[in-house]
Amino acid sequence: MSLKNNSKLGWLGQINMKCCAIQNSKKRGDSSSAEGESCLFYHLFFSLFVLFSNAGSQLEALSGEQCDGELLDSCVHTLTLLYTSLQAKNPLRRAVASALASVPLWLQERTVNSLSACLLDCTSCPSAEKHPHTVDTIGACLDGFPLENVWFLPLFHHSPYYFISVSHMCVSVALVWCHRGLTGRHIAQAQLMQSCLAAVKTSMLVVQRCQESLAAALQDQSELEETLGGLLGCYTHILTDEEFIQSVQSTAGMALVLLIRSVLGSGDDIVCGLLQSSGQGLESSPPWLRRRCEGLCSSRRPAGVSLYLCHGALAMLSWKGALPGPRWEQLLLLVPNTLLDLDVSIKESSTAMVVARVLTLWSGAALDCLQGEPAACPPALQQALSGGSELQRRLLEHIYSHWEHPLDGVRHQTRSLFRNLLLLHQHAAGAGPDPTKDAYVSELTLSLLGLEWHMRGKYGSLGCLVELYGAGHLLELQPRLPSRLLGLMGDQTLAPYASDLLERLFVSHKAQLASAAAKPGSEDWMELWHQTWVGPLLHMLCRARPDQTTYILDYFLPKLLRCSPSSLAHMVKALQDPGSSCSASPSGSRGALGALMTCLRAARAQGVIPSSEGGLWGGLVPLALLQQALIHKHDQVRMDALGLVCESHRSTEVLTSEEMELIRYFLPPNLNSQSPGIRQQTVSLLKKLLCRVKDSTQLLQKRLIQERDPEQSQRDQHTLHLYKDFLRWLSVTLLDVLLPAASFSKCLMSLHLLGLLAQLFSFSTGPDVFALGEVVTSTHAQNVLYCVASNFLEVKQLASALLRQLPPSTVGLQVWEGRMLGVLQAALDLSTSTKPFDSVTAAHLLNLLLHQPELSRALLLCAQRQGVRLQPPSAPAQASHTLLLELNTLAVVQLLLGCLQSEVQKAESSLLQAASSRPLYGRAHCITAVLQNLDTRSLTHTEQWRSLVTELIAVCYRMSDVVSPVVQSSSPEGLIPMDTDSETSAGLQRILQEIQPRDTNDFFTSARQLETHQGDPQNSHTPSLQAAGGEGYRVTAQMVLVCCWRSMKEVAMLLGQLCQTLPLRCTQPGLITEEQVEGVGLYFRQQLLQSRHRGAFELAYVGFVRLTDMLCRSGSRTLQQLPARWLSEVLEEVKSSDPSSKLCATRRSAGIPFYIQALLSSEPKSSSCSLLKMTMRTLIGLATPSTERTSDSSTVPQVHALNILRALYRDTRLGENIIPFVSDGMQAAVLGFTSPVWAVRNSSTLLFSTLITRIFGVKKGKDEHSKKNRMTGREFFTRFPALYPFLLTQLEAAAATVESDSGQVKLHPSLFLLLLVLSRLYPSPMDGSSSPLGLAPFMPFIMRCGRSAVYRTREMAARALVPFVLLTQVPSTVHSLLQELPPQPGTKVQQNHIHGTLLQVLFLLRSYQADSHRPLCETLPPTHAYKVNRVLDCPGVKAAFGAPVDPTALCLAVETVASWVSSFPGSEVRSLRRSTLSVLMASELVTSDPSPATSAPGSTQYLLSLASVALGASVELPEVWGGAELTAQLLEALLRCPQYEVRELAAEGVLRRLQEEEGVLRRLQEEEEGEDKRRKWPQWLDDTTLSHLIGLAIHETQPQCLAKVLKALRLLSSGGELLWRDGVQVWSQQEVLQHLLTLAQNSTYRSVKTREVSQLTRTHARTHADSWSAVCCSAQWAALVCSCCCEEQPAEVKMMAAEVLVHCTPALLLSPHLPLGLSMTVSLWRSLLMLLQDEDQEVRDAASDFISEVPAHLLSAGVAGASVCPPAALLSGVELLCRLLGLWGQPAAGVLALTEWLLGEDGDDRDVSDEEDFLFEKGDLNLWAEPGQWVNLLHAQLTPLVQTADPGAADMDQAQQIRARAQAEALISQQALDALPALPQFSSTVDHARLTLRKDFFLMLLLNLTTS
Repeated sequence: MSLKNNSKLGWLGQINMKCCAIQNSKKRGDSSSAEGESCLFYHLFFSLFVLFSNAGSQLEALSGEQCDGELLDSCVHTLTLLYTSLQAKNPLRRAVASALASVPLWLQERTVNSLSACLLDCTSCPSAEKHPHTVDTIGACLDGFPLENVWFLPLFHHSPYYFISVSHMCVSVALVWCHRGLTGRHIAQAQLMQSCLAAVKTSMLVVQRCQESLAAALQDQSELEETLGGLLGCYTHILTDEEFIQSVQSTAGMALVLLIRSVLGSGDDIVCGLLQSSGQGLESSPPWLRRRCEGLCSSRRPAGVSLYLCHGALAMLSWKGALPGPRWEQLLLLVPNTLLDLDVSIKESSTAMVVARVLTLWSGAALDCLQGEPAACPPALQQALSGGSELQRRLLEHIYSHWEHPLDGVRHQTRSLFRNLLLLHQHAAGAGPDPTKDAYVSELTLSLLGLEWHMRGKYGSLGCLVELYGAGHLLELQPRLPSRLLGLMGDQTLAPYASDLLERLFVSHKAQLASAAAKPGSEDWMELWHQTWVGPLLHMLCRARPDQTTYILDYFLPKLLRCSPSSLAHMVKALQDPGSSCSASPSGSRGALGALMTCLRAARAQGVIPSSEGGLWGGLVPLALLQQALIHKHDQVRMDALGLVCESHRSTEVLTSEEMELIRYFLPPNLNSQSPGIRQQTVSLLKKLLCRVKDSTQLLQKRLIQERDPEQSQRDQHTLHLYKDFLRWLSVTLLDVLLPAASFSKCLMSLHLLGLLAQLFSFSTGPDVFALGEVVTSTHAQNVLYCVASNFLEVKQLASALLRQLPPSTVGLQVWEGRMLGVLQAALDLSTSTKPFDSVTAAHLLNLLLHQPELSRALLLCAQRQGVRLQPPSAPAQASHTLLLELNTLAVVQLLLGCLQSEVQKAESSLLQAASSRPLYGRAHCITAVLQNLDTRSLTHTEQWRSLVTELIAVCYRMSDVVSPVVQSSSPEGLIPMDTDSETSAGLQRILQEIQPRDTNDFFTSARQLETHQGDPQNSHTPSLQAAGGEGYRVTAQMVLVCCWRSMKEVAMLLGQLCQTLPLRCTQPGLITEEQVEGVGLYFRQQLLQSRHRGAFELAYVGFVRLTDMLCRSGSRTLQQLPARWLSEVLEEVKSSDPSSKLCATRRSAGIPFYIQALLSSEPKSSSCSLLKMTMRTLIGLATPSTERTSDSSTVPQVHALNILRALYRDTRLGENIIPFVSDGMQAAVLGFTSPVWAVRNSSTLLFSTLITRIFGVKKGKDEHSKKNRMTGREFFTRFPALYPFLLTQLEAAAATVESDSGQVKLHPSLFLLLLVLSRLYPSPMDGSSSPLGLAPFMPFIMRCGRSAVYRTREMAARALVPFVLLTQVPSTVHSLLQELPPQPGTKVQQNHIHGTLLQVLFLLRSYQADSHRPLCETLPPTHAYKVNRVLDCPGVKAAFGAPVDPTALCLAVETVASWVSSFPGSEVRSLRRSTLSVLMASELVTSDPSPATSAPGSTQYLLSLASVALGASVELPEVWGGAELTAQLLEALLRCPQYEVRELAAEGVLRRLQEEEGVLRRLQEEEEGEDKRRKWPQWLDDTTLSHLIGLAIHETQPQCLAKVLKALRLLSSGGELLWRDGVQVWSQQEVLQHLLTLAQNSTYRSVKTREVSQLTRTHARTHADSWSAVCCSAQWAALVCSCCCEEQPAEVKMMAAEVLVHCTPALLLSPHLPLGLSMTVSLWRSLLMLLQDEDQEVRDAASDFISEVPAHLLSAGVAGASVCPPAALLSGVELLCRLLGLWGQPAAGVLALTEWLLGEDGDDRDVSDEEDFLFEKGDLNLWAEPGQWVNLLHAQLTPLVQTADPGAADMDQAQQIRARAQAEALISQQALDALPALPQFSSTVDHARLTLRKDFFLMLLLNLTTS
């Protein structure tokens, strides 16, 4: 025992010794060996941490009898001293606290005494700088401290005044510090706010601990009253000072209520008075309390005081169990009313968040009150909290106004509040769980279901109803609710909300069905659950487009499977059942196969299906079916199948051989995907597979070490061998595709996957389990290296990263004399290229070389060649990689800097010479890229770096001086004109003459050859088109401008990089000084405020943002204050700007908005945003129109302010902090339209557009007026209350100007804007009639705007009126509008008034008809029918006016009638239809008599309106209108109308109806084949109508109309021949075909015509296969189809050709009779295969459908009968063609035909070396096709075909000619390759790739011909 205690005493001694050593090491601050002292300190620190971690058990085992008291006291004192002196986040402090928590009971008193002494010493420190630490210490001791109750109670009971005074002092000091001059020092401001928050929290803890003894202490100590009064004054000051952040103010509100309650015991009456801004309740309070609270009773106090007091009352008063006081009921009801009154005046989103949170907190407190004793709750309170009360109504209005709020937190709080309101209703009204017996809940449910589904708040509220009342009630009200919600899953914004509601529904429904089942094990209820939830899911997956069901897999399906794992079997059974409804799916859907893959993938990821180790997922899906899915045409089906293979519930699940074979089957045809999303998914899923390989490999290796079973070891070893073969195959496959002609998408995918292999397994060649580096060859590494030359940045980055992972021996960059020197020289040459992407390639090459040890020697040689002096520092023999990287970077930057200095000097003398031969931006870009990889915090050669940084900054300034005159000129874009534009060129010549007086300006009119070696200065100004004695350079104006603005860009990026990454000299041994940083800032200021070229100032903005970020984070007070100073200066300059100012008043103020954006974005969002508020107030003041600013010169500041405001409102980084200023910005924009100055109106337009987007969100659909970009009027005016009176006043003023008796047009400037804003608002059905922000006052003014003389205004007024009218009010509103129509003709009747009224009626009826939630009308009111008859009489009324008839009003009358007829059902409008029909028959549409309406302007629109009604009567709904003869006569009149627009509309209507009835027509045709030859047409389509359609097909000249007629005839001819008749002449099919072939030659609408001709050609060839004319016409048709497949044809033409070829596949392409002959058939095959390689994804997908038309015996097993992707279809198509050539007995002719294909592939290649090199010339746009892969594919299929060919003499002669041509072309290609410069893959990338492909192609062709 003694020995044990002695060891513990030794432990105590170690603690004392270590602590003394730490204190001594801290004191030795002047030691010369700072690094050694630091190491010693951290060693001691770590030792103490280990000791304290074990101190708990040591202290618990101490025995008091045998311990050394002095040593133990010293140790305890050391522990407590450390605890009170260490910082809060120090880990040692937590270890000490853990040790003190283990103090035994007998030692606690001594520990408490020691801790109290240390705490008193800590709080007695007079230094204000240590107050934050004091606050943290006191707070730590009071909040969660282990000995809190032991030491606190006696100490605070003995001296509460002391700690309260300390708390008062801490809060007071924090307030003093917060009010110091910290303008611009955002980080310091944020730190002080946090210190103030901590001080207030600590004072709350002190008051809480001593509140029991506080009342007694107040009676004895008067000083305590003064201290408490001071503390209360501090709280009051914080609450009333709006400079404090909300968290501090909210905590102060809680602290104030806590202090009042602690002093008075209750305090609810005082809190009630404070909430009401009155002194009620303060009369009986102590004087010191009354005096301190007087400031809170003022009516001028900030609105936020009430908010924070409400929060404090709810948080600090006890609402559960015992009631808080006599006035608790009043306080409980006062809090929500106070908050709701604040709701309409809130601007900041953060304040709205606090209000929502406090309201939710109140609802919880109210629930606590109601959940107590029922008798204790007064009836009045129960009534006030029950549903339907005034308070509940106001709270629901708050919820409806905020459930679409942009902040997620606000939306979440509103949902919680809604749920609590339902609970309050249940408790207060005593309602049960049955919603059918609760009228309030039933009405609320119906109203929620009646809302539009785009409202996100609806879902959360319905979820609350499901949670409280179950899903059965909602399903009874809307049985199709699951299908409706699943249909919404295609919208990304709604999918999370819909899936959450669906989950609540099906979980609740399952629980309800299970509880209601008579037998728990019965399956009947489960089948019903499957019908309700699984059935709609499978229907949606099978029939919807794949892109519409993406989020079902992400959000819904996993939740459904987690709820019911057994449902998977039901899904698989239903999807594999041929007779189920899921088997038949539309062509654009994923079908049953895709749905099956989706379900299985989700189940696999959730662990529902078994692993593959015992078989392929338990045999749920056949292997052949999975192979079909892996090459399916639809991307998402392939991704789901791949996910099924790759994803697993366990990361260590072993891959089976079947899974590896499936990946081998999937990868080759799926590497070349154009869709970025599919590429990303593929890489992500394969990464999961590779992670499985890695994790399972580790498991297998571990098991091999531990396994004792030989058989299991052998199986594991075999699995590892399979892994090795698979990974090596994957590596080789991916490396082999990186060829020069590979597509961008294939290179990108391959490099991504190779990067994953390098990351997870590495390409090592050592003793690794896989040793993937062994399969990498030097050719592979070369191909990866040449990928760096790609034009795509992502390919460059991935290739550069991969090269560092490949074996160095294969890359070959170690030896400096070999490839390293060549790559370095290529990088230096590319850095001076005139093509911008070449400099990016150079930067990647240099970054690749930085890691090579021998780089310095190659740099020296290159420096000698460049003529640059370079002395790179020598590296030690055993230099670390970090040091080597630093030295190489230093040397490279020095070389680039030397070259750049020389080139800048040349540019200063001749900018044209620099732009044409050596532009400056390439070198600067390389310097920036090289510095990005350097860790500047651990540099060793500091002095060299400082010198280098100084030179870099100086050369940047010189570069800017050279090029800034161009980008700062008044018209920088004028430097890129059409070179033949003489006027522009003349002005630009003068500009360039001023900029570069030593240069001639003749390059504006033609490209100019400059001599590299300038001769006589006198001749230097003379243009020389040919170089004399040297190389010439082509100079264009485009090159000059690109050189200048890109140089400015690189200067900005380099300076920003230097300032952001280099350490400052003021804080540590840094590399850049404060003066240099400030100079860079002034440079950015100059460039942003004076540059005119957008590229220059936009990219200067990027560099300036880096600088401002660095300024805020720097430790320099001077630098921290620079943004505020610069901001004040630029705002003053904007205020005083005029046309003579250097600030650009055009170009949307150029760089000024960017400059201010960068300065404001540096301000932390969590701060008070003082700079933003100051800036916005200043700008809004300038932007608001003033009577003093009316001229162009005085409105320049206003224009700047409007442009700057637009940029700030668009800046997403400002977030919700900009929202409080939206109302003011909107007012400035609307009022800006009243300015007489055009510039102000233009800027106001841009600002208004930005504000519309900011308020209503980015456009979410094609419909401009969709409700997705709208909000309710309540929500809009709640968020922006200041706009309500403003918009109403402006609209009233604008509406007063629209009607003029004089007939003059008076257009109010702001009217259009007002109507545009109002048209985006709509009333919510949940709105009450007494809303203070209702939309009703706007309606009369909107209606009055319909009388405007401007058509657009009338239309906008009609559109704006619709959302203001509730659905239930549409009939009455229409009635009131019709009442305004003139009762009789008169000379004072304004037709604009009539037109505007009818337009409003029309829009209302259309909206009423389209709304799915409209109420059903029982009867049509007689007054409505009377008014509609008056509308019908409008033409007659207008004709009697004696004035010209307005056809616009006539057509509106007709359209109004049509909408009315469609809006109301049944017999109520039967007489109205008859009247309408009689009007139509008497109209100009049917009669041939001309009328004034058909000759006036707008007559065509009038006839189209009549035609639309006539179509409804004759085609769309003839059975409803009745009168078959009249409807047929109407259709005949439409088809014979002289106006082609009417004929086109009629043809479109007929076509639409035929497409709808196409299935019915096919069934009718099948029925009549064996019965009657006469066709049974629908009733509305008689023989006369058919003859008119055929007549139009023969004689119609309008292309659009003819196209639609041919479409209709194609549908009618699908079952047989049509009888073509032209008058009395009957045409034969041959004549028809020849006529249509002639029509199809016209390029206009060729796609439609060719499709119809193809339909007739197939019919003709089938019925007249033996006739010569059939063959002739078919050949002519085939040539036409082939011409439609050319690359230059539009996409719609190629889509048509693909559709035609797919339909003709069985009859023409596969026919053994070769009806078109071998040559034409092979031409059609070639066209089909070319379409499979088209650049358009839709064209390729359409062409791949030909596989489905091929019999199964001609295809492989995995492709037959499937819908495959284009690469798989291409491979199968070539194989099929070669097989068909053998079946046709034409292998020799086929070989020659395919060989000619290969020759044709190269026929388009031409030598472009002599063509002009344009700077931004676009190359081949087909990024998907791969000529090299196509040649290899043909070669692979030709080889076996050649072996079976038996050529004749003619074939041999032709083969000899081809062989001779191939030999010659191969030789020419090789000679051209040899003539290219060194490493042509970088310097001549395009030429090298083209020539390499050309050479390989001809060599392959020679091989085929030699074999034959």
